[in-house]
Amino acid sequence: MTIRIIGGELKGRKLVTVHGIKTRPTAERVRESIFNILADSIRGARILDLFAGTGAMGIEALSRGAEFVLFADDHKAALSALAKNIKTCLLQNRAETIKWNILNNLNIIRSRRPGFNLVFIDPPYNKDMILPTLSNLAMSQCLENEARLIIEHSPLEPIPENLRGFKTSRQRRYGKTLVSFLIYMV
Repeated sequence: MTIRIIGGELKGRKLVTVHGIKTRPTAERVRESIFNILADSIRGARILDLFAGTGAMGIEALSRGAEFVLFADDHKAALSALAKNIKTCLLQNRAETIKWNILNNLNIIRSRRPGFNLVFIDPPYNKDMILPTLSNLAMSQCLENEARLIIEHSPLEPIPENLRGFKTSRQRRYGKTLVSFLIYMV
């Protein structure tokens, strides 16, 4: 499978992928739709990319003018591909990667300053990872007020309702993928 950056200064750049079923890269049309919705909010953003995989979402954001992306994943092959992609795209000074089990906690980013104002979350589908991820994210105190969160998930695994601090602002369905846009309110 070939993944390409679809916009910005790196448009057309090919990314290294991971073979097998451990990662599920975001389809180009879904990525394009997400970035069309986010539009001007990308420029200057400080982004957290959870379950980053090969880093297509975060690298796309950097290509479009994001200030910084912290990529987090715990899959060794994904982190290896991500490191290659960051190096190939010459983004080492605007990107950082961490190997971390997001479901245990997010203490590694606790109270990180300046905080993140945009978060991409793309957990494995139908594994009940959304609620613990959002809970750990809230406890980490690393989000700015009104940070935007974009969650890719299965329609069979809805976003928890009435989750303190998070408000769903919109949802879009793309085949078997549901993309939920949330706002974090302190």
